[in-house]
Amino acid sequence: MRSKGAFVTVLVTGGNRGIGRAVAEAFLADGASVAVTHRGGPLPDGVFGVKCDVTSKTEVDAAFDVVEAELGPIDVLVANAGITDSTVITRMTEAQFVSVVDTNLTGAWRCARRAASGMVRRRTGRMIFISSVVGMYGSAGLANYAASKAGLIGLARSLARELGSRGVTANVVAPGYVNTDMTAALPAQYGKQYREAIPLRRFAQPEEIASAVVWLAGADYVTGAVIPVDGGLGMGH
Repeated sequence: MRSKGAFVTVLVTGGNRGIGRAVAEAFLADGASVAVTHRGGPLPDGVFGVKCDVTSKTEVDAAFDVVEAELGPIDVLVANAGITDSTVITRMTEAQFVSVVDTNLTGAWRCARRAASGMVRRRTGRMIFISSVVGMYGSAGLANYAASKAGLIGLARSLARELGSRGVTANVVAPGYVNTDMTAALPAQYGKQYREAIPLRRFAQPEEIASAVVWLAGADYVTGAVIPVDGGLGMGH
């Protein structure tokens, strides 16, 4: 892995909006060559975009092939793509549960599996998984989302043990509530309630999550870590 600030090739899944977009822009500002996967919509200036649904192995493999042909071997994978489909357990269908887990957890596994072979061969690489405070803290009405985000921690720590001797690290960033389209749509009373539960009394900006991701990409001796960026909401978990 080249040192922080040096040229690297970064792939961010779900990199056209929200946290993923901020991560892509932060790596661009750090001098990296950045590719993002997306399912449509405007992309950050300066990135190489490729359409990809992470629930499809075929599309994941094709996306990696295209990025590697255009930008070269991928040094850093940021597994960010994710969805929500929230409701209480008594109303949640199996399809709702499976679709969220397939995108958020299995999709990240598909990308990590594809990235691992090249990283192991080159004996260097960074995998960074975007989890959530609810993966450790839990949240009513988010059983599918929380389960998928908790699973990313087990995935990352298993890969840290499995791939560490080959120079590959695997870490997790666990954001709390972030100012994105999703939180902007919260009813005012819920937004106020959530803010009051956060010791810093505010939601994060996407750029604050991105700074932790960029730091991990340059942290040679950090692996298997879960970095909370949640304003203190999940402390102790």
